[in-house]
Amino acid sequence: MSTGEQQEHEVDLVVIGLGPGGEALATGAAKAGLEVVAVDKHLVGGECPYYGCIPSKMMLRAADSLAEARRAGTLAGDVEVTASWAPVARRIREEATDDWDDTVAVRRLEDAGATVHHGIGRLDGARRVVVELRDGSTRVYTARRGVVLNPGTRPAQVPVPGLEGTPWWSNRDAVRATEAPASLVVVGGGPIGCELAQVFARFGTRVTLLQHNEHLLPHDEPEASAALERVLLDEGVRIVTGADVREVAYADGGFTVTVGEDRVTGDRLLVAAGRTPNLDGLGLETVGLDPGVRTVEVDERLRAADGLWVLGDVTGKGAYTHVSMYQSAIALRDLLEQDGPPASYHAVPHVTFTDPEVAGVGLTEQQARDAGLRVATGSTPMEQSSRGFVHGPGATGLVKVVADADRGVLVGATVVGPAGGEVLGALAVAVHAAVPVDVLRSMVYAYPTFHRAIESALADLGI
Repeated sequence: MSTGEQQEHEVDLVVIGLGPGGEALATGAAKAGLEVVAVDKHLVGGECPYYGCIPSKMMLRAADSLAEARRAGTLAGDVEVTASWAPVARRIREEATDDWDDTVAVRRLEDAGATVHHGIGRLDGARRVVVELRDGSTRVYTARRGVVLNPGTRPAQVPVPGLEGTPWWSNRDAVRATEAPASLVVVGGGPIGCELAQVFARFGTRVTLLQHNEHLLPHDEPEASAALERVLLDEGVRIVTGADVREVAYADGGFTVTVGEDRVTGDRLLVAAGRTPNLDGLGLETVGLDPGVRTVEVDERLRAADGLWVLGDVTGKGAYTHVSMYQSAIALRDLLEQDGPPASYHAVPHVTFTDPEVAGVGLTEQQARDAGLRVATGSTPMEQSSRGFVHGPGATGLVKVVADADRGVLVGATVVGPAGGEVLGALAVAVHAAVPVDVLRSMVYAYPTFHRAIESALADLGI
């Protein structure tokens, strides 16, 4: 496209990348009366509603219902369970993703007043963006207020010999599955790998989970990782930790994965071994930023440069939808010149939605020690709580609290158990607001609830 054919426009704001944070900011800015251009090269809404949070949780909900039905033999009588993937595929296609169509999301943004483009946006100097549209045309925008980048990440392709060119699954392929495979090899024991390994195992798939680290969920407390590992093993998942994946071969409709000196086979291979930031091709170098970084440094208002705000996974503050949404509100206030608190990340919660759920907030014990704090910890098994005893099968878990003994406040906490993410809410408030441990101990905890186990963990704290 020649320069003469380019359409140049001056607007208030250009948002590149319409994952949850970018979409929310573009919507808010448009509703505030700004002239907003919103650009995404794929689907408005990003990874979360189409390939991540929402479809995967539908899969987990279905798998959990199968597990709970099978527990009825212990609790309520005989139940015959016949698993079927068809309802899962239908819900994801029809209810979650509109068959991976973002028409509704685009209309929602346009109704707010934004102009939406499907195309590739890149910086071309301060407050200047070039957009290559899907139809091959090019538009150039100058943004009076500035530019917001919310590029997100994509599944990483691990450099394993033989992998390239094979029909391996990423999480995007797994959520589009129309049937559960007979056998599955999962590479990666983080949240995505653990969640999907459990889902398919509960639908009858023979699952082997390969984890390079010595623990599943390596960023969580080791006690939490161990609790989940025991559950997955009991459910028939073969787990190999410290796995050195050396080679992948695909032939006759199946995969062979060489792990050390052993070989593992599966009809499908799911690679869930990290994410790659979508920072390539964004034109960061045109505004004085390094295009080769994995994360973009931002200040407490999400500014990366004059007239440039950056949100989401690529800021390195937590690859979670809720972090991106939190950041979008702060950046929106800043570009609208409104007052409000700056970003703070000392109490970022996270949840792995396995059964049991593994939830955490703030610092782990090791992170607190590495920060130089005088650390005290307390914990209690979830099964030993009154609610855990009543619940019976499926109540595996724990509550662990991590305190700064000098300040007398919690700096971190972990909950493993049924509805662990919901139980974590009280602890997230405690960490965020630095509620004194003495105040937490003086509370009345409803009986018999899972969250009452917090009281027992506090009693074990030793300060």
